Order: sequence, then C-alpha cells, then structure tokens
Amino acid sequence: TRPRPLTAAGLLVAAALVVATVLLAGMAAVGTGRAGDPGGAGAARSAPAYTPSAAGTLRGLAPAGTLIGTAVDPRGLNLDPAYPGVLAAEFNAVTAENAMKWRNLEPSPRVYAWAGGDQIVDLAHRNGQAVYGHTLVWHNDVPDWVSPDWPAQRLREVLRRHVTAVVAHYRGRVWAWDVVNEVLAEDGSLRDTLWLRKLGPGYVADAFRWARQADPDARLFVNEYGTEGRTAKADALLDLVRRLRADGVPVDGVGFQGHLDAERPPEDVRGNLRRFAALGVRVVVTELDVRVRLPATAEGLRRQAAVYREVLRACLDVAACASVTVWGFTDARSWIPGYHRGFGAACLFDADFRPKPAHAALLDELVARRRTGG
Repeated sequence: TRPRPLTAAGLLVAAALVVATVLLAGMAAVGTGRAGDPGGAGAARSAPAYTPSAAGTLRGLAPAGTLIGTAVDPRGLNLDPAYPGVLAAEFNAVTAENAMKWRNLEPSPRVYAWAGGDQIVDLAHRNGQAVYGHTLVWHNDVPDWVSPDWPAQRLREVLRRHVTAVVAHYRGRVWAWDVVNEVLAEDGSLRDTLWLRKLGPGYVADAFRWARQADPDARLFVNEYGTEGRTAKADALLDLVRRLRADGVPVDGVGFQGHLDAERPPEDVRGNLRRFAALGVRVVVTELDVRVRLPATAEGLRRQAAVYREVLRACLDVAACASVTVWGFTDARSWIPGYHRGFGAACLFDADFRPKPAHAALLDELVARRRTGG
C-alpha cells in the first residue's frame, strides 16, 4: 500500500520543527569550507539562510499518499548549516545514503554501529518524514571480514543474520526496504556476485523471506538502475519480479534508481512504470539525479529540469507509484562529479543551497496537479 499520509497533528508538529530547524540553521556559527565539494567531504561551509519558494515546498504540495524524498548524508547534517532546514522543509521522506549499508553497520562480526542510521531515522521521525531503508543485500559494501572462501552454508547464515538484524532493529520505523540492490547485469542476467556464486539464485528469494519475517509490516522492494525506461534490462527485471511473485516471494515493489543524463532521458518512463504496476506491485523512483556536462549552462539546466519534471509526472500518472526520491538535494554533497568525469550539477539545489530550475519545474508540476485535481 501507499505510505499513510501524515495526520493533521503530525503536519503541525512537522511545520513547527521546520521553522525551528531553519532558524537554528541560520543562526549556526560555522567555518568556511570548499563550496561544491563533489564527494561530500570537507569542512563546515557557510551558506545563505534557506527561504522557501513563494509557490510552496515539495512536501507541502505533494498529493496525499505520495512521498517526495531525498537521500541524506550525515556529513551534510553536521557540516552544512542550511542542510537541515532544507531537508525538513522540502521532503516528506528520507533514505540513508550510506549509513545503512552493511560495511558501515557491522564493521566487525556482531559489532554493530547503528549511530549513523539511527540519527537519520530519529531526525526523520521528528520531522514527520517516512524512512526508506537502503540497502540489505548488495554486491558492494560487503564488510571485509565476510570471506568469499567461506563455505556456502556459513555465508548463507551470515547473510541471513545481517538481513534479520538490520530489519529487526528498525522494525516499525522504516516503511520500506531495498532488499536486493542491483541484482541484474547489463544483459539482464543475474549479476555475477559472491552471493550468486556461492548461494545460487535462490539467495534473492531468501533475502525477501528473511526481511518479511523480521518486519511483516515493512514493504519490500527490489532496486535497480538502467531500468527506468523500456530497456532490455527492464524487460529482464519485469520477468524476474513476475517469477518471484509467482513463487510466493514477498516482493511488494520495484525501485527504479534514476541516475540520469540530461542529454539522454529514458524512453517512456510512464509506460514502463505501468507495466510493472500491472504485476500488482508498487513502483518507486529511488535515487533520482540528472547530471549535466560541466560547466553547467542555462540550456543544460533547462534540459535537466525537463527530465526531472517528466519523471515526477510519470510517477504521478501511475496510481501504484508511491514515491520519488532524489539522490541528495544539493550539489555541495553530490556523488556525481567524483564518479562521472566532466559531469555534475545534478541536484535540485546548487552548492550554496539555492534552488535551481529543476526545483522550480517540480513545484510547477505539483501546483498544476493541484489545480486540475490530478
């Protein structure tokens, strides 16, 4: 089901928290740091106080039952004084960008480091925001102490214990989980990973069943990139989800990451979401950013805004689409320049937390929907 809309009392509490957070952010004394740090590192930065648009905020204009979220970087919370205020005002859902990945949560066997994830969850609940959990089973960010030389039975038990421990720790506080992340190769076959080699393809179904046992109320998603439009990889993902559900595996939804290039938008996002929804699952956009070639030009930002708007429009046109989450909201903390050489400026706000045309395009789409009742 879609996330429950906030109650009137919850909205009042959230609004009060937004005001307090903005005031505190504007009053905070900070040092200076390097603006636009592509990897999110660096010292505390000064930035102008955040002022919401006259048109409103993303969370304030979102239709009932629709989440508009962002990935959260704890370094932004701690180092950028404008960050908490924008986060609280603009978004009604959050995803831990890295804090809930296995390497960070369990650096040593059975020694858990919950602080980063707990900080995000606690802040989200104070702000009246839903939490999307990311991610339980992935081929990356596996702790170094997990050995590929272990026998299959031991690896399976360690993976089971990890999934169970994390979901149980956040039981009742996380509305949905990316249970398996990036499970497909580019040709649509199952990705060649430690889990596939040692445990066989059944590890995917096992992970979903373990997560369901640990929190029966959390919604469980498979999350993938390169599947936002009608691609061969998307066809393979559709087939995988169909087969898993036919086998009784509790796959509740599909996440489409949406790491996009403004010059190469995906084909028929709306139609693609609809064909997945026809399987009886929820669909969500989980990691949306739209990179442009640097230095960013007015035309590049215009194209970027059009892609952002089209993705949001596609989600709003599909009843089964529960949320759109951007992968960070400020260029000051974006991962894109460090990974895609020559590209950047991928977020809704620039490195000084000024809203960009993409933010205005999303607001405009939400305002239009309210006027038409769509």
